[in-house]
Amino acid sequence: MNDVYVEDETFTKNESLAPGEYENCVFNGIDFTGKDFLGFSFLDCVFNACNFSLVKLTGTRLWNVEFKDCKLLGVQFEACNEMGLSFSFDRCQIKHSSFYGMNIKSTKFEDSIIEDADFSEANLTGATFGNCDLRQSVFNRTVLEKVDFRTAHNFSIDPEENRIKKAKFSKENIRGLLTKHDIIID
Repeated sequence: MNDVYVEDETFTKNESLAPGEYENCVFNGIDFTGKDFLGFSFLDCVFNACNFSLVKLTGTRLWNVEFKDCKLLGVQFEACNEMGLSFSFDRCQIKHSSFYGMNIKSTKFEDSIIEDADFSEANLTGATFGNCDLRQSVFNRTVLEKVDFRTAHNFSIDPEENRIKKAKFSKENIRGLLTKHDIIID
C-alpha cells in the first residue's frame, strides 16, 4: 500500500510529488517531463496545462482523470493499471503516444491534436473525437463501434481492418474511410 495519501489539494509549478494516492487534486502548469509515476494513483484529478512528455506510467492508476491543455508526447498509456481506468482529454497535444490494446470505452477526446498515436487493438466503443486532428494516427484491428468522428479530421481508417459498426462520420470527413483505395473525392 502507498504511504502518501493526498486529498483536495491544488499543486502549482514544479512541486515534488511522492508516490502515493492523490484524490480530487488539481495540478496546474507542472512540467512532469520524464517523470516515473510508478506507485502513483490519481482519482478524480485534473491536470491543467501540464507537460507529460516521455512520462512513465507503468502500473499508474488513472481513475476519472481529466487532462486539459496538456502536452503528452511519447506517452505509453497502455502501461497504466487497467483497473478502473478512465480519463478524458480537452485541448491537448497527444503526439507519438500509444493506447495499444487498451479498453478505453467512452473516452472523450475534445479539441485535441492527436498526431501519430497508436490505437491498434484498442476498444474505443462509444468514444468521442470532437474536433480532433488525427493526423498519422493508427487504427488497426481497433473496436470503433459507436465512436463519434463527425468533427474529427485527418484520420485514415480502414473499415475492413476495424470494427466500425454504428460509428458516426460526417459527409465532410468520409474520405478518411477511403484512403487505402487512393481515389480522388471532390
